[in-house]
Amino acid sequence: MKPFLLLATRAEDFAADAEYRSFLRFGGLAEGELRRIRLESGPMPELDLADYSGIFLGGSPFNSSDSEESKSAVQVRVEHELGALLDRVVPQDFPFLGACYGVGTLGRHQGAVVDTTYAEPIGSVEITLTDGGAADPLLAGLPPSFAAYVGHKEACAALPSSAVLLASSPTCPVQMFRVGQNVYATQFHPELDVEALVGRISTYRHAGYFPPEQADEYMERARATVVDQPEAILRAFVSRYARR
Repeated sequence: MKPFLLLATRAEDFAADAEYRSFLRFGGLAEGELRRIRLESGPMPELDLADYSGIFLGGSPFNSSDSEESKSAVQVRVEHELGALLDRVVPQDFPFLGACYGVGTLGRHQGAVVDTTYAEPIGSVEITLTDGGAADPLLAGLPPSFAAYVGHKEACAALPSSAVLLASSPTCPVQMFRVGQNVYATQFHPELDVEALVGRISTYRHAGYFPPEQADEYMERARATVVDQPEAILRAFVSRYARR
């Protein structure tokens, strides 16, 4: 099988490695089947899409909608590189799934309105599939509504005409969308289970997602929830797009 590619941007080794393990686990992949490139540590190498079965984009501390003058040189470089990659991915309809940061990245690339209107605190929310989502092969077998973990400072406030809305939640109208037939983005995190979320709460307690003194409370809330459906999206992506 040609490997899948995980594009990552988390500078903290613990968070970056935990994210990689989560994509391996829930994608049903062995290490040799998922190559990782940490974009925050250096420029994206030249990529031949023909070498891969598909691409995952992990979450990120970066916010696409931040003012340009506030962005670090690393963020500017990463956004430029991802935009150039999507310039190839979208026209080729190459399999792509961006988790959380994917909404801002793919959304802005397609002309969506991405801002802070529908930010959500770290925790579990109820996701509801649209008619388009219920008919999408990547979501086949999922119930009409299910719990998923979120935690984001920006979201898509208005989708462009090129996108199909697949899932929503009461506090964030765009939770998942598709461009073409094979290019996807989720606002929620299909790669997270409760222990992975608790690890992120610990890692990012001073990152502005919640008052740092409430970190333990957020961990307790996370452990009180049952989130076991979104991981099926990763398995479906791997099953659908794995190729020789």
